Amino acid sequence: MKKLLRGGFVVTPRGSRRADVLLDGEKIAQVGHISPAEAKSAEVTDVSGCYLFPGFIDAHTHFDLDVCNPTTADDFASGTRSAIRGGTTTIIDFACPNKGETLAYGLDLWHKKADGKCSCDYGFHMTIDDWNEGIEGELDDMFAAGITSFKMYLTYPAMMIGDGAVYSALKALKKRGGIAGVHCENAGVIDARIAELKGRAADVSAHPEARPDYLEAEAVARLLRIAEAADAPVVIVHLTNREALDEVAFARARGQRVYVETCPQYLALDDGVYYDANWSMAARYVCAPPIRAEENQRALWRGLRRGEIQTISTDHCSFTLAQKDMGREDFTKIPGGLPGVETRGEVVYTRGVASGKMTVAGMCRALCENPAKLYGLYPRKGVIAAGSDADIVVYDPRASHILSARDMVTKAGYTPFEGLRTEGGIAKVYLRGSLMVEDGRIVGGPEGQYLRRGLCTL
Repeated sequence: MKKLLRGGFVVTPRGSRRADVLLDGEKIAQVGHISPAEAKSAEVTDVSGCYLFPGFIDAHTHFDLDVCNPTTADDFASGTRSAIRGGTTTIIDFACPNKGETLAYGLDLWHKKADGKCSCDYGFHMTIDDWNEGIEGELDDMFAAGITSFKMYLTYPAMMIGDGAVYSALKALKKRGGIAGVHCENAGVIDARIAELKGRAADVSAHPEARPDYLEAEAVARLLRIAEAADAPVVIVHLTNREALDEVAFARARGQRVYVETCPQYLALDDGVYYDANWSMAARYVCAPPIRAEENQRALWRGLRRGEIQTISTDHCSFTLAQKDMGREDFTKIPGGLPGVETRGEVVYTRGVASGKMTVAGMCRALCENPAKLYGLYPRKGVIAAGSDADIVVYDPRASHILSARDMVTKAGYTPFEGLRTEGGIAKVYLRGSLMVEDGRIVGGPEGQYLRRGLCTL
């Protein structure tokens, strides 16, 4: 049966307008005025006063990931349930083969982790943590499998491949129309600073002090010069600070194509979280790059308004508080990562739209259209238009509530935004026409499909 969402405001990157939306099976059939004859044959849902966003896309999650012994609390079953409850109808996770393993092995392993378990649609980036003729020879197979984006690291010895290999990989990806997202921090200096801070091993605040913002900015600048040499586009993932964003501006002034992602924790929290007298309270915020000083929030929001930052993803990498406890005697052993996929939409609306730092159109760009275009999913995803997938988030500005771990689906057992009073809330979520979430309750099953993605069109 057709479904008609009546009375809402459809949000696009250009603004919002009052329009009805007719769903027919998995697709959007019509947006605008729906004739009485068509309405008569549809199941009508009144969404008056609500915003209708395209389903949110989170292009940076880590589900069922082994990180130096502990495995993330959320697998693809719980992680995508958490995602769909938060309005995210598509996630792109990272297939991560270890050094010495093939890309094909990594892709097969991630399919085994995800297939049949997901409550939202899903795709994969492929991590490149080895570079040789064999890995390069697998790239065409990855593109054939719908993997058109890749991940590289300038930090973490188990995953980084060196500047020369990054250069060669960027050239190989450019030849095929692909793109790489890169984690930018200066590994050598960070390791040296960690060695200097060993006397404060039980002090959580040693974590941000070991990884200052200027070492992220240095790595961003270095990557962008490597990308300039390779004449290749790149994505800077989870950018946190003004100096790093300045380096992006310099590269764009040189004519380079650079895309930037940031995360809610960098937009809404500051580095004071690491100085809490309660060790467990401080340790739960350990992530890399760390949460920065408050003045960087202003630069990030300004970058979003000006279009200098394209997407807001979460880097959802959840660990329980018991797992975080592994680092009580050594801050380097605190598993790094935060849960966030369940709260992203409400946090961005509350701290961005409701506070005047962002418009609903800007939110649509950063959470919907831009990631869809950047990662080869547009116009199937990222837009409410005839022929697109019927992925819709009904956001009710009147449904304010308090964020609390007690109400969360994530298995992390906590939320970084505990106690935040939201401005409104997610009332309904549709995935390809199926009602998945209603008034905070997940009412649909694991209906997620694997997405073969095309090339970047942003």
